[in-house]
Amino acid sequence: MMRRRIICMMLALCLLLCGCNIDGKKDYTKTEDLDEATLQGMAKDITKDMSLKQKIGQLFMVSVYSLDSSGSKSQTKVTTAMKKTMKKYPVGGILLFSKNVESEKQLKKLTQDLQNASHVPLFIAADEEGGTVSRIASKLPDSVTQFPQAREIGETYTDQQIAKMGKEQSKQLKDLGVNMNLAPVADVLSNEDNTEIGNRSFGSDAKEVASIVKTLVKSMQKQQISATLKHFPGSGDALGDTHRGAVETKQTIQELRKKEFLPFESGMDADSDAVMVSHLILTNVTDEKEPCSLSERVISDILRDEMEYDGLILTDAMNMNSITDNYSSGEAAVKAVKAGVNIVVMPEDLGQAYKAVKSAVKNGRIKESVVDKAVRRIIYTKLKRGVIPPDTKLLEDNQ
Repeated sequence: MMRRRIICMMLALCLLLCGCNIDGKKDYTKTEDLDEATLQGMAKDITKDMSLKQKIGQLFMVSVYSLDSSGSKSQTKVTTAMKKTMKKYPVGGILLFSKNVESEKQLKKLTQDLQNASHVPLFIAADEEGGTVSRIASKLPDSVTQFPQAREIGETYTDQQIAKMGKEQSKQLKDLGVNMNLAPVADVLSNEDNTEIGNRSFGSDAKEVASIVKTLVKSMQKQQISATLKHFPGSGDALGDTHRGAVETKQTIQELRKKEFLPFESGMDADSDAVMVSHLILTNVTDEKEPCSLSERVISDILRDEMEYDGLILTDAMNMNSITDNYSSGEAAVKAVKAGVNIVVMPEDLGQAYKAVKSAVKNGRIKESVVDKAVRRIIYTKLKRGVIPPDTKLLEDNQ
C-alpha cells in the first residue's frame, strides 16, 4: 500500500513537471519552480508515509564521528559502522567539520556516500561564517573562498560585496555536496567584552547587522543552500561562553525586541530557512532558569507566535557544557522537542537522545502530532531546496 501511494505521488509529480498547460508550455522544470501548495502537499504526503522510526530520525543532526561507535577514528570516509548507525538511527542531517575534509575529491565522495547511506536525503551542513569559523574554506581555500571575520566584513564591505560573498561561497559549498550553512551570525555585539561571539558579529549597530543579514540570506538561498540565523535570541550582550557552561543574561523582553531581535527579524523577512537557538539563559524572560534551546517560552511563545517564524528551528550544539553539565542527552532532546525545536543538533549521545524522544512519543509525553509537524517542515525545506529531488522514489519500504 505504501509503495503504491509513493509511486502514485511521484507519477503525479512527474506529470506535473513534464506536462503542458493549455498553451502547450511546460509548467515546471525543477523543484524550485513548484508552488507553495504543491511543496506543502508533497511534504505532507511523504511525512504521512514515514514510520515513527524515520520521523524521529529526521529530528537529529549529528557529526560524522558520532555515527561510528566501533572505535574507528575515521573522519573522512563513511565506514560500515556508520552505515549501521544510520540504519538504526536514521538521522536527518550531518554536520561537517574541518577534520572531515582532506581534499575536494574526498569531500565530494564523503557527502555523496553519506547521502547514499541515508534512506531520506540528508541536510549536510557546515559552519561557514568566515574568519576563524570556516570549517571547509580553511582546509580547501582553492575550492571555497575564505572570507575575513564578520567584524571586518561589517566595517569594510559594501552591500554588493556582501551579496557577492553569499552567492560565491554558497555555490562553492553546494558543488561539494553541502546544502545548509549554519550562518549568518545575527548576533549584535552589544558588549565588547563578549568572548563567545566577539568578532563573529558583523557589528554593534543592530540596524546595520540586520541589513547585512538580509543580504546574505537572500544571496545564499538563491544558490539553493539553506541559511541559518544564529544564535537566537542574540548572544552579543552576554558574558561567558555556553561552550564552557551555563550563561545568563539580565536583558528584558523589551530590550531584546528593541535591539537583539532586529537582525533575526530581517533574516526572517528574507525567508531564512532556519533559525538556530542558543543555550543562553534569559533570567528576566523565562519563568525557569532554562536554556533558550529548551524553553517553550522562547521557542513557541516568542519565536513562533510573537515573531511568526514558520521555518526550521534548530538547537545550538547539544554537546556544549551549558547542556551536558545539567542534562542528560535524552532529557535535553525531549525538552527541546517539547519546546518546539525541529532539529536537535549534535546530542552528546545520539542513541540515548533518539530512544528518549521515541519513548516520550510512545508514552504521550510528546504528542506524535508535534513530531509530524516538525518533520513536515523538514521535508518541505528539503523539497524546496532540492535536497529531495522531485523524481526521487522515497521510502519504498517502511522500516
